[in-house]
Amino acid sequence: MISRVCQSALTQLLASFPAVALLGPRQVGKTTLALEQIENNSNATYLDLENPADKLKVVSDPIDYFARHAGELLVLDEIHRVPELFPVLRGVIDRQRRRKQSTGQFLLLGSASLDLLKQSSESLAGRLATIELTPFLAEEVANRSVDALWVRGGFPDSYLAKDDAASFRWRTAFIQTYLERDIPALGPRIPAETLRRFWTMLAAAQGSILNHAILAHSLSISGQTITRYLDLLVDLLLVRRLQPWSGNVIKRLAKRPKVYVRDSGLVHALLGLPTAEQILSNMISGLSWEGFAIENILAAAPTGTQRHYYRTAAGAEIDLLLDFRSAAVSSKNREGLWAIEIKRNSTPSVSKGFHIGCADIRAKRKLVVYPSDSSFSLGQKIEAIGLLDLVRELRALAV
Repeated sequence: MISRVCQSALTQLLASFPAVALLGPRQVGKTTLALEQIENNSNATYLDLENPADKLKVVSDPIDYFARHAGELLVLDEIHRVPELFPVLRGVIDRQRRRKQSTGQFLLLGSASLDLLKQSSESLAGRLATIELTPFLAEEVANRSVDALWVRGGFPDSYLAKDDAASFRWRTAFIQTYLERDIPALGPRIPAETLRRFWTMLAAAQGSILNHAILAHSLSISGQTITRYLDLLVDLLLVRRLQPWSGNVIKRLAKRPKVYVRDSGLVHALLGLPTAEQILSNMISGLSWEGFAIENILAAAPTGTQRHYYRTAAGAEIDLLLDFRSAAVSSKNREGLWAIEIKRNSTPSVSKGFHIGCADIRAKRKLVVYPSDSSFSLGQKIEAIGLLDLVRELRALAV
């Protein structure tokens, strides 16, 4: 069950760029997607740089290795573990360009570590395209259960587990492995228990405006350390920072980002909520579904779409703003902002703050997203729309 959308995008990028980086958290399916890409390609080589034998093949003399495999598609998995390869790749790609050789020689797979992003941006600027492989999205499991996807999250082994208990065990082990093995292997020396508490606090405050002081006080660490921990989880694509809108309105606007643990299944595992019944009886339910909906909406939004939330000191609030002015959409769709409110209940309504916020920003469209497959008017030009319907509409906007 690998995303056909991602498969198609990866194929197009490999045909257009000398190197493509496929990024995503551990266990999200990057290797599976890469192997599917090369399954019928006899002119491709796969190296797992976490495997000592594969690593030795390339690091002992990378220039010679790449020269001997010139013209092949080289898949370098766990590339962030060998950051010294990036400058070598730059030289190889530049020589290919001068000789006008074919594109798409390197497919780099990484867990989106800070080292990977930093090295690639510095060494391969203009030579590298990136694509993010997310956990399963609602549109990919529409013929199954979207509710199960919300409860279990989108990591393949979690979503496809035989029952909720097995899924919860997998997520608990995944979190433990990240804390004790994967993050230390990427370099940062952070106490596993402190990072677990921080990650859990973010899950408990899902969708809240980040408050460094409260988090720092609770963990007995500095505000700068909170920023460092958060940067790490964002770089690993495990947490999302949603920045506030700062358009030209004469209002006192929120200036700090909202923070979401990106996978809803990890939210529930961090908080010890293994079943739908326990989740629905917990106060986190609505905010968990809000984060789930936002991840699906942003994954479907056209390239270049700006995304924000809106909040003023007077109480105006919009969960998500989509700004298409710089997006890859037709010119008629670049006008105005889409204001999106997200509700978990089947009979959605909006607050006075949403009406005020829409008036403040002069929203072109006013949408309330809820877990259903039907759409209807709520009056005052506000549309209630199912999550999957909005996702399909956003996909159709791309040019």
